[in-house]
Amino acid sequence: MENLNLSQINWEALLIDAGLILLKLAAIYFAFLIVKSAGNKIIHKSFEGIGRKERISPGRSKTLRSLAKNIFSYVLIFIFAVTILQIFGIKATAILAGAGVVGLAVGFGAQGLVSDVVTGFFILLERQIDVGDYVTTGSYSGIVEQIGLKTTQIRGFDGTLHYIPNREITSLSNHSRGNMRALVDIGISYDDNIDEAITVLQETCDKIAEVNQAIVEGPNVIGVQTLGSSDVVLRIIAKTENMEQWAVERQLRKALKEALEANGIEIPFPHQVLIQKHAGSESAAG
Repeated sequence: MENLNLSQINWEALLIDAGLILLKLAAIYFAFLIVKSAGNKIIHKSFEGIGRKERISPGRSKTLRSLAKNIFSYVLIFIFAVTILQIFGIKATAILAGAGVVGLAVGFGAQGLVSDVVTGFFILLERQIDVGDYVTTGSYSGIVEQIGLKTTQIRGFDGTLHYIPNREITSLSNHSRGNMRALVDIGISYDDNIDEAITVLQETCDKIAEVNQAIVEGPNVIGVQTLGSSDVVLRIIAKTENMEQWAVERQLRKALKEALEANGIEIPFPHQVLIQKHAGSESAAG
């Protein structure tokens, strides 16, 4: 091998080329930061305007805004990487062709991932759920914390965070669309007057409705629901704001019990009667 003659290297040209490359990289990087910041602001303001005009729920607006920012960031990073590679003489057509081959391989080798993305896309498109909704899917129930193209995160009422692949969401129940029902059954004794008990309960319900802003309609005493083994069951129904039904039910149970006790109306409970038989001893005289 011939020795490299350092004197033959045009150091001035190399330094100029290196400086130009560094300047291009710096310019591209700063342009990337500026475009990313401006794009995120535009997306944020756009979804705020859409939310006011179209009356989109805050949860859905937050979900779509986060998804749009993620997609924008991925596209911007890809363009940034292609631009840098072009500076070093790598053609974009080769990159795109390679990306197409990799995408095809992923499509055949990761069909579950593709199914997750497709299912997640339709969940978002059809507005099946939003962040903050109370939902049930399969054996999971809880509050939706995040919706992605691959997985959906549901926080259970015990605090557990469930990561559910979108392809496994084959059936979905959304409990957060519209007003919810609060239902309370309370029993009275067979010896008590039913009409009097209904009057007492309804008066108590009317007082609660005046002070509780979460109650949309009712509460109303529907009447006798069942005739139990030891009590006559009366049913009370109300419509409440979303996610307020449990608090309203707890408030109703407490107030109704106190009202019945104050008016001398018995709330029976099952009784057990224990019968003991003592075997007597017999003696025979002979």
